Amino acid sequence: MAAMATSYANYLKVRELIGLQQCLSDPPEHDETLFIIVHQVYELWFRQILHEVDTILKALAEDRPRAAVRLYRRIHEIQQVLIRQIAVLETMPPAEFLRFRDHLKPASGFQSFQFREMEFAAGLREPAYLDSYRGEPDLADRLKRRLEGPTLGLGWGRLLAHRGFDFPELTPALPAAEADARRGRRMKALLSIYSDPDGHLDLYDLAEAMVEFDENLSMWRFRHIRMVERMIGHKQGTGGSEGVGYLQTTLAKKCFPELWEVRTHLGGGAW
Repeated sequence: MAAMATSYANYLKVRELIGLQQCLSDPPEHDETLFIIVHQVYELWFRQILHEVDTILKALAEDRPRAAVRLYRRIHEIQQVLIRQIAVLETMPPAEFLRFRDHLKPASGFQSFQFREMEFAAGLREPAYLDSYRGEPDLADRLKRRLEGPTLGLGWGRLLAHRGFDFPELTPALPAAEADARRGRRMKALLSIYSDPDGHLDLYDLAEAMVEFDENLSMWRFRHIRMVERMIGHKQGTGGSEGVGYLQTTLAKKCFPELWEVRTHLGGGAW
């Protein structure tokens, strides 16, 4: 028999939820509660994004691009919430944040395993990040599974191949000449979709949904960097990273670089 909710508070575990904001400062600094809540909310949204990503991967494998587009649009709205949420953190005066910042060491947002899962699933696979979880083997194993699992880009490519497009997979072990030849064939396939969007509307809409996901992620990174700089300038991160200096290096990352590159070649651009 299915379980029944006895009340709103019990169904949503509100008692447990509001007991999770435990300040490390003593006496508690007023703004530490805000800092904790904002980041806990981020993690809840990351969980939802991963839930949607896994369903998108299933939809791609089943040749249901419209279902994937619908879920991408939901992720886009969540991403906008994540971007706007940074403004809430910026209501903290820098001096107030510095009153409890040292209590965070060596913890850092760099260690958000769900954010890394999201990056890995989107194709931004950097195995070196696993080193951050040496003391938490359960999280390292979880990330390793995500690292070795399917990606949104791979699911997209296999969908195109299933639809009859010449879209060969790229693997690290390919000789340079073969890799270049495959990239050329992949770009021709994308150009055929982008040159005739009405003729491939479901695939075109899916490609643009992927680009919007990528763009929103870049916008969040930029907004996050400016917030960090506004709060701590160029101080070292609590986890030992270079802080703003490290974050700046992430701005150029793209989950689906070919979908950005195709615009250069539309209408006879150099290729």
